[in-house]
Amino acid sequence: MEILSPRIIAALVVFALFCIVFLLIGLRVGAVYGRKKEAAEWEAHRLEDVVRNRLRQSRAVIGGLVSEQIAPLLPGFPFDPGDCRFVGKPVDFIVFKGMNEKKISSVIFLEVKSGSERKLNDQEKQLKEAVINGRVKWAEFDAGGPGSR
Repeated sequence: MEILSPRIIAALVVFALFCIVFLLIGLRVGAVYGRKKEAAEWEAHRLEDVVRNRLRQSRAVIGGLVSEQIAPLLPGFPFDPGDCRFVGKPVDFIVFKGMNEKKISSVIFLEVKSGSERKLNDQEKQLKEAVINGRVKWAEFDAGGPGSR
């Protein structure tokens, strides 16, 4: 039986070390690539969820806006639709009670709420407080038409 020469043993050791280093580098590159691919897939899936949520919210907002504007036509609406004027912000309607009969008896600020969120926002709360506390006034403005000074 022939004994391997020291040169062959050295060459085998170098080859084995080369294989081990190559294997470690491959594992490292594979792990980095896998993490990047996983992150990209997660971001893509997350983006789909974000888009889906935004569309759902947008539909809810649009549905709320539509229901606000058609509220006077819905069954059970407590005022004469002809007395209502849509404003939108900061209140949905101003109701001129009796306007259809040409005899306005009161003015009502009306906020329409729909869906699950029925809370007043800060501006709506401030307007409600101003009306309740009597901080409502009448004003006129002359736009400088014919017959003005």
